[in-house]
Amino acid sequence: MSEFPGATRGSTEERMLSTAASLFAKFGYNGVSTREIASAAEVSEVTIYRHYPRKRDLYVAVLAAELQRIQLRGELLTRLADAQNGRAALVCTFELITTTLVQQPQLLRLLQYSALELGDDLDPLLRRHLGQLVDVVARYLEPWIQRGELRGSNAKTLVLTLIAIILSRGPLRRVFLGDTENLNSLFETYSEFCLA
Repeated sequence: MSEFPGATRGSTEERMLSTAASLFAKFGYNGVSTREIASAAEVSEVTIYRHYPRKRDLYVAVLAAELQRIQLRGELLTRLADAQNGRAALVCTFELITTTLVQQPQLLRLLQYSALELGDDLDPLLRRHLGQLVDVVARYLEPWIQRGELRGSNAKTLVLTLIAIILSRGPLRRVFLGDTENLNSLFETYSEFCLA
């Protein structure tokens, strides 16, 4: 299909990114072609390649755009800062990460597909965007680890483990247990392990 007449470069590019994000999140990197993206975005495949020389470039642009939308909620950071003990800090951390990531289910699926289908070359992009989340939250947890209220070698590992639980909860439970247990029950199990 051809582009809309009179469409600006920004709107065409935004439409391509939005369409690609939706399709990549639904079918994965390998599950959708640039031809299908072009058709759904109502642009020609040549237009996609003009903006993104390779399909991978389009995927990276989609992932970067989704990662830029991550925002830490101030009231949850305040609750984490005001936590009275390690357990409360862990609960606030889990809520903060869950709220931040689960509000963007498309991003969660893109991250899952990235881990499964694409190589390590996306690590710098993920580190740049998710690194802030990890660093900020880890700073709040570190004192509880140092006091011995939370187990772990360092706070970043604890935060990364919570992120991994959130990212993997659905697919792993569905594959190995045949259900999609509540995320909170997984957290409760993990928190018992973390609490000293």
